Amino acid sequence: MKRRDFVGSAAAAGGWAVAPGVLRAAESATGPGKPLRILILGGTGFTGPFQVEYALKRGHKVTLFNRGKRPSPEWSNEVEQLHGDRNTGDLEALKGREWDVCIDNPTTLPFWVRDAADVLAGKVGHYLFISTISVYASTDKAGMDEAAPVATYAGKDAMAETLENLMADIGGLYGPLKALSEKEARHRYGEAHTTIIRPGYIVGPRDGSDRFTYWPHRIAEGGDVLVPGDGSDPVQVIDGRDLAEWVIRLAEGRVAGTFNATGPARELSTSRCVETMAKALQSDVRFRWVPWDKLESLGLQLGSDLPIFLPAAGEYAGFHRVSVQRAMGAGLTYRPLDDTVRDLMAWWKALPAERQAKTSVGMSRERESEALAQLAASQG
Repeated sequence: MKRRDFVGSAAAAGGWAVAPGVLRAAESATGPGKPLRILILGGTGFTGPFQVEYALKRGHKVTLFNRGKRPSPEWSNEVEQLHGDRNTGDLEALKGREWDVCIDNPTTLPFWVRDAADVLAGKVGHYLFISTISVYASTDKAGMDEAAPVATYAGKDAMAETLENLMADIGGLYGPLKALSEKEARHRYGEAHTTIIRPGYIVGPRDGSDRFTYWPHRIAEGGDVLVPGDGSDPVQVIDGRDLAEWVIRLAEGRVAGTFNATGPARELSTSRCVETMAKALQSDVRFRWVPWDKLESLGLQLGSDLPIFLPAAGEYAGFHRVSVQRAMGAGLTYRPLDDTVRDLMAWWKALPAERQAKTSVGMSRERESEALAQLAASQG
């Protein structure tokens, strides 16, 4: 699987310790200030509803623009909902309107930024674009910051790329097209009025990808759990609520610039990650660590059979060691991993029974047992 597939495929976290007094400091030290008129493009997917909830809580006026495929009746008359389709150029509902801030959640194609800017440039005071760490050309070095080179587009015309093209080659197109979308945003709205946010894996309640969910779901079942590596590799994820709330605070401060947005504040090892899950879920579980070089012989693949976790070597050496110092300096904070895990599983258990039966990624119990038996046999 190509490197960008790990984060990009979604387009088709004891706790995360920080120094005493730092957690939630940005929120408690400064209030929301003057109410804003916030336009959210999308808003009904994973993090959008958390943005809406937090913005309303802080007294802002919120407008959503999307296709109307996922109604949000829980907000009733609190939120203005406009409908259109950026993929077909239907932006009529946005014309003749003005907002203080625009948050662009779903864009993966540069022409979506261009066409929206034709209507919104000069009509919004600040633009926040949700990008991805998949924009980086390489993740083979630890500590990569926002100045690292981004992926280049090798096609004929980026503005002519379609969702169909993207889904057919998501590993090759997702990062480069996101990078060009960032460039288009800066060009159309201006550096001083544009914020680029590059999340890593976003996790927690409402995560429909199941990539992170596989691990607490499996750990909750107990027994022998196959985990890749030796427990020392790092893992970076961010709770969707922490990301959403920070985005709103950036909007309030009109904070411009580019920020990596993953976590936690200090390096989290895979062993600490799964042990925290087990403790939070009170699971009687035994972790069976399998060396990375044994996975192929067992017929196991990263991403699909074993999501999220990666070896901290070679092309993945820096994938889970991206620098988040700039974002933390701009007020990004993290809730404890065990809170994320408990809340995620509470949300999961409220889903229909057929949805809970199996995560969409990760091994079946039968395949896991077979792999562990193969490993034991090979070791005599």
